[in-house]
Amino acid sequence: QTTNFCSLTKKSNLKIQQQYMLALIKIEWLKLKKYPAFWWMLGIVILTYPGVNLMFSAIFDSMSKGNEMKSQIVKQLLGNPFAFPEVWHSVAYFSSWFVMIPAILVIMIIANEYTYKTNRQNIIDGWTRTQFVTSKLFDVLIIALFTTLAYSMVALCFGFSYSTELEKTRWNEQAQYIPLFLLQTFAQLSIAFLLGFVIKRSFIALGIFLFYSVLVEPLAVGYISNATAFKKVTSFFPLEISDKLVPPAAFIGKFNEETYNQNIKDINIHIAYTCILTAGIWWLCYSLYKKRDL
Repeated sequence: QTTNFCSLTKKSNLKIQQQYMLALIKIEWLKLKKYPAFWWMLGIVILTYPGVNLMFSAIFDSMSKGNEMKSQIVKQLLGNPFAFPEVWHSVAYFSSWFVMIPAILVIMIIANEYTYKTNRQNIIDGWTRTQFVTSKLFDVLIIALFTTLAYSMVALCFGFSYSTELEKTRWNEQAQYIPLFLLQTFAQLSIAFLLGFVIKRSFIALGIFLFYSVLVEPLAVGYISNATAFKKVTSFFPLEISDKLVPPAAFIGKFNEETYNQNIKDINIHIAYTCILTAGIWWLCYSLYKKRDL
């Protein structure tokens, strides 16, 4: 009887936790769908991802179409980065350059909680501090999922447009880049969230994130990479850790196959590094908010 009671208690607690999680997701979705900036940023992502890939596909078309000797060499050298199965990798790589667009939204969402004191109102209404941070985690996850969906749709459209009938049968061979892109996006949006969470001012947090992601880290990685003794250190920069999940596309790797093959091998270990870093970021957010004066 005691065993049955414990089993029923565990099932009841699990059901309560599931209801609690679903309630938080529903509340945050209701907030997001009424937030104009969410739809504006989503619209920009929907335009940017196909836009940047269209630009590179146009360059590829101009180089590879025709019967000239140059076109034949390009086809043999590069293959077709926009056909299945390579399209999953190519589109993920080009799309990953624009993580700052959803990052702007993430920073605005958390900064607005402080600007309009809605975080304090949530606590007054009966939320725990843990529930508040968890709700923001769901915000970041929802945005990452929407971004990944946009990437997946773009990759599918390019894949079916550029592939031969034989290549279309291989449409799912490199689909592992979908969860890799999701993890990369969620990890980098978590870094953006941490900045907005700590600084509380969207303009300052956004400026720091863009300055660091566009200038500081790329320049530091490029400079340190030239010093052989310290080259491996660059793999542990905050954004570079998750950037390694989607290394330069295969057609770029053909110019240096040794580096490309090593990058592919490094993906598995960087999945672990990314998960550790992201878990650490959210642990820090939970810890800070429990001690923070509202």
